[in-house]
Amino acid sequence: MAFEGLADRLQSTIKKITGKGKVSEQDVKEMTREVRLALLEADVNFKVVKGLINRIKERAVGQEVMESLTPGQQVIKVVKEELTTLMGGEHSKIAVSDRPPTVIMMVGLQGAGKTTTTGKLANHLRKKHNRSPLLVACDIYRPAAIKQLETLGEQLDMPVFSMGTETSPVDIAGKAIEQAKEQHNDYVIIDTAGRLHVDNELMDELQQIKSVARPDEIFLVVDSMTGQDAVNVAESFNDQLDISGVVLTKLDGDTRGGAALSIKAVTDKPIKFAGMGEKLDELEAFHPERMASRILGMGDVLSLIEKAQTNVDEKQAKQLEEKMRTMSFTFDDFLEQMGQVKNMGPLDDLMAMIPGANKMKGLKNAQLDEKQLVHVEAIIQSMTKKERQEPGIMNASRKKRIAKGSGTSVSQVNRLLKQFEEMKKMMKQMTNIQKGKKGKGMNFPFM
Repeated sequence: MAFEGLADRLQSTIKKITGKGKVSEQDVKEMTREVRLALLEADVNFKVVKGLINRIKERAVGQEVMESLTPGQQVIKVVKEELTTLMGGEHSKIAVSDRPPTVIMMVGLQGAGKTTTTGKLANHLRKKHNRSPLLVACDIYRPAAIKQLETLGEQLDMPVFSMGTETSPVDIAGKAIEQAKEQHNDYVIIDTAGRLHVDNELMDELQQIKSVARPDEIFLVVDSMTGQDAVNVAESFNDQLDISGVVLTKLDGDTRGGAALSIKAVTDKPIKFAGMGEKLDELEAFHPERMASRILGMGDVLSLIEKAQTNVDEKQAKQLEEKMRTMSFTFDDFLEQMGQVKNMGPLDDLMAMIPGANKMKGLKNAQLDEKQLVHVEAIIQSMTKKERQEPGIMNASRKKRIAKGSGTSVSQVNRLLKQFEEMKKMMKQMTNIQKGKKGKGMNFPFM
């Protein structure tokens, strides 16, 4: 989960001050000391940390907190607001040119995931904004990069403009934009060459492409796992190319978060997107306030809803709602819902979006072992169609057969059957409460 280490430290620190009816300067001093250590351990730039801590201290011992009826809560509000500001304040939207096509240059070092991110961005523009992008292969030094982009184009059923390895990237970019105008592509995404490190030759080429393509956006793709090094790379590229935004890759695997918390402060350029997995649909628009809420354990309901709306079929949701109301929900429906929730991403990440989930009893120790879901699937798939429709017919011999077929135990089968019946009762109560309300249902029966 993104920021896991940092989130754990900050949440345990602020928990000490949350419930206090009165907050002293000493309380604030102790809290900010812990916050400072947590941020430095997360590889956040030390100058950025110093500025942030000073701002939190100044506000936390000021009138807005000390004279508040709930000073502990006010301190947390201050921390959240300052973290949000540190990461950019507001969500920065992607540019749209008055004269199509909108041109985006993707730049960065080798190994940051630039080519894959180019495909993810094209997919995002089509799915979220109903756009028709043209992908452009300008990395002529690595034939594998051209092939990779062409493969991504095939997977996404999107056009890829390529002129091989003999034409200069500057000419390729110019001709690609001409073709985009002719074929009415409203976005052109240029995948440029990278290097193992920043050098003059690379920058000269990128500046030439920039002068010809006149991009509306220059996105720097950086690997968030590199921490402070990612900030140094961003500073170099920004100085020479004047980037318009940053795309952080591998944020799902970064337990520290130093890059995300430092880049905006150092470059004054926003983080536009974050890669949250390897799949082509796992690119998220970066929302500073939502990310600050996740870090502090306050959840991120808006992102959870957006994920659900993308992955949950509306027709199926309505059918499921009816089944829940009439108590005709079966193990087949349960299996279908599991598949839809799994498509939304790792369960740890989904739980981080639910306010208060970090306080649920035993959650940290349980760590949402996804292998348990594999066992649940295996048990259900070992049932006959009649057993899935009518769990009440289960007897000892049936349970024994299912346990053997799924590689589990009879006690695990019994536990699932009991949980399923309890869940059906709970769902019936929930639908009675919701009765009469309109709108698309989003049901996650096993969460």
